[in-house]
Amino acid sequence: MHPQADTQPKTWRFSIAPMMEWTDRHYRALARLHSRHARLYSEMVTAAAIIHGDRERLLGHEASEHPLAVQLGGSDPADLAQAARICAEFSYAEINLNVGCPSDRVQNGAFGACLMREPLLVARCVRAMKEAADLPVTVKCRIGVDDQEPREALFALTRACIAAGADAFIVHARKAWLKGLSPKENRDIPPLDYPLVHELKRAFPALPIAINGGIDTLDLAMEQLAFVDGAMVGRAAYHNLSMLQEVDPQIFGALAPFASSHAATLAFLPYIERKMTEGVRLADMTRHMLGLFAGRPGARAFRRHLATFAVRRGADARTVEEALQLVDAAPVAQCDTCLPA
Repeated sequence: MHPQADTQPKTWRFSIAPMMEWTDRHYRALARLHSRHARLYSEMVTAAAIIHGDRERLLGHEASEHPLAVQLGGSDPADLAQAARICAEFSYAEINLNVGCPSDRVQNGAFGACLMREPLLVARCVRAMKEAADLPVTVKCRIGVDDQEPREALFALTRACIAAGADAFIVHARKAWLKGLSPKENRDIPPLDYPLVHELKRAFPALPIAINGGIDTLDLAMEQLAFVDGAMVGRAAYHNLSMLQEVDPQIFGALAPFASSHAATLAFLPYIERKMTEGVRLADMTRHMLGLFAGRPGARAFRRHLATFAVRRGADARTVEEALQLVDAAPVAQCDTCLPA
């Protein structure tokens, strides 16, 4: 039986979408310094990669990143079960199944949004992961693909997954067109249908449901929380990372970890120093910082400095400190938390 949504009111209340090549461990570490409570998601990792690949590289993360979910790609229940067991060993808080990505890669692998056409197979995958790992198993999906009737497709998938024990649904409120639109176009061109997701929540009140797609401000996220249990933000949380500074006060009624995005970035410096001793390139971390301070005086100079100097030989955390000096920083209060050095 599903817990009533109001027994877990904050679990999926605000989350940052899994985004390939964007939501890696370095971005997540920086995002966590802006919000304690936002739920973070890994990039999608295929079950096959986890079974056969470098698990530490694919699944490793900082304890400070929690609450953290891993998103899996795949369509074979046995493989997904094995991957789920491995993910549980890495102490994730949730396993999310990708039933929404429209890229050629996932189409060739017969998973992602293709699975909207196979609700019973998705249900078998969910049940296999539930039996393999003592973790919440959730589904992130579209409202349909190609010529499917959205209400029929979405409701059929939801019913099947509820019967299999799915713990929550995250619905990107657009169709995916697998033929004729690129992955980028699929993020914008198919029209949004928020009312259909609201109807889904009314039909299945015991199932926690979060909404995704087109939510690019916290005000829009708050509006959606009147209808569903959670809002998931994607590109806006990457390109304007400083917006996360307001998530805890506005969405969760709690203090942000730091008084400003400037202070949060200063607290990121020990992480940078530690990772560089492990062989991580500075540019692999600073590339996620270009969305800081959007719209602030000095933001362009900050981005230019990082883009120019972080790639150079000998660049280190001082490069970030120099970039911060170019930003018209808000007053910085003493912080009460930071990533361990």
